Amino acid sequence: MFLPMLRGFEKPYAAFLFDMDGTILNSIRAAERVWSDWAKRQGLDVAAFLPKMHGSRGVDTIARLNLPGVDPEHEARLVTEAEIADVGDVVAIPGAAAFLSTLPPDRWAIVTSSPLRLAHRRLEAAGLPLPKFMVTAEDVKVGKPDPQCYILGAERLGVGTRDCLVFEDVAAGITAGEAAGADVMVVTATHHQKMETSHPTLSSYDEISVRISADRRMLIVPAAA
Repeated sequence: MFLPMLRGFEKPYAAFLFDMDGTILNSIRAAERVWSDWAKRQGLDVAAFLPKMHGSRGVDTIARLNLPGVDPEHEARLVTEAEIADVGDVVAIPGAAAFLSTLPPDRWAIVTSSPLRLAHRRLEAAGLPLPKFMVTAEDVKVGKPDPQCYILGAERLGVGTRDCLVFEDVAAGITAGEAAGADVMVVTATHHQKMETSHPTLSSYDEISVRISADRRMLIVPAAA
């Protein structure tokens, strides 16, 4: 029998969908080094730009700037290559590796705005497993906050989005999860300031564990339960 989750989580899920950067691994220092260099070359105000680049595909981030003479796809490829080359300081979110290891491989997926090669590189650098199912930047026509990435993630797992729990850390991803019809858990491990959200929050995966029922539905419970 399932035990109720603190902070209102009492629902067992068919699947979990995890964002990657900021949610199961911390790549902020590496990403901001690369994007700062790119922003400087474009003559942008780096401090104003950096908060706007988290959680979205690189091509979408660049396209939104509408810079004269800048090809977003070309520049995004350059940024991706630089990010692949720089995985210094990329580490797992506390408890993430152990938590993921407890999940049935066919009941969770990573849904990231990163391109596939970069996702593999960062997961390797962080010591996290490659999932059986993954949705990356190349798999969608429009990135977060559009919900299609999470809809596709649920489809690949063979479940409905309303039967999924999305783990996210930034506004674009939270909006995508909500729009997909999933429940959302906000991971705050990399937040420097408190985020106002109506969703449950999680600062470390060491705080939780998962109980799996006979029909393989998963319920998050406090780690001490």
